[in-house]
Amino acid sequence: MIRVIVCGAYGKMGREVLKAIHNDTQLSIVGAVDTKSDFADIGDLIGVGKTGVVIGNDLQTVINETKPQVMVDFTRPEVVLNNIHIAINNGVCPVVGTTGLSEENLKEIRLLCIDTKVNALISPNFSIGAILMMKLSQDAAKFFPHVEIIELHHDQKLDAPSGTALQTAELIAKKRGFLHQGHPDEIEKLAGARGGDFSGIRMHSVRLPGYVAHQEVIFGGLGQTLTIRHDSISRESFMPGVLLACKHVLNANGLVLGLEEILN
Repeated sequence: MIRVIVCGAYGKMGREVLKAIHNDTQLSIVGAVDTKSDFADIGDLIGVGKTGVVIGNDLQTVINETKPQVMVDFTRPEVVLNNIHIAINNGVCPVVGTTGLSEENLKEIRLLCIDTKVNALISPNFSIGAILMMKLSQDAAKFFPHVEIIELHHDQKLDAPSGTALQTAELIAKKRGFLHQGHPDEIEKLAGARGGDFSGIRMHSVRLPGYVAHQEVIFGGLGQTLTIRHDSISRESFMPGVLLACKHVLNANGLVLGLEEILN
């Protein structure tokens, strides 16, 4: 059994992760962390009865007490980097779904993994369907270079555009390069109306109650359009990918970026 702790246990994703790992035959929840913890039993949190595993409020303390092999982090952009440092410096492999890490952050983590010989896996999306959506979008860009991305999330999401949208744009840009889209003299009557710009790809973020995680990649061609869309209608959709990452990360090689790297 792989020993796992979960950071952000009280969050919606954290609770789903706790349930999924609790029900997995190869993984064992040995601890959990949340800064808002009232030291509840995780069983009470996820409705399975007492387990004896209490949710702590300090990551270092929980690591010291539980000796985990893997840390799953679905927290907040302002705390995730510190959590990753604490985990790696204690020999614990992070599996991270929290978005908002910069390129400089990722370089820092990669070097830390090399120095400590501790692996990590960071992915903006753990839905296998979303990974396929990104792959199909990259393939389509060879034939439809004009493309815009619309991503739609719940209204409590902190970063925009989403990590998935940014990764999709990066993959498309690798295939087609920079391309200026739209009329060269177009005028935005309202600043931001045309969305963000990544290598010429316009990106639009929607934040509304009722959504979970959704993305449309819309391609335009001569007399036709092509839309590739993925919808996560429940946070359960991310769990198969999270479980796979927990089982893979111990035998990875340094920092792995993207769930797609272990699906090939």
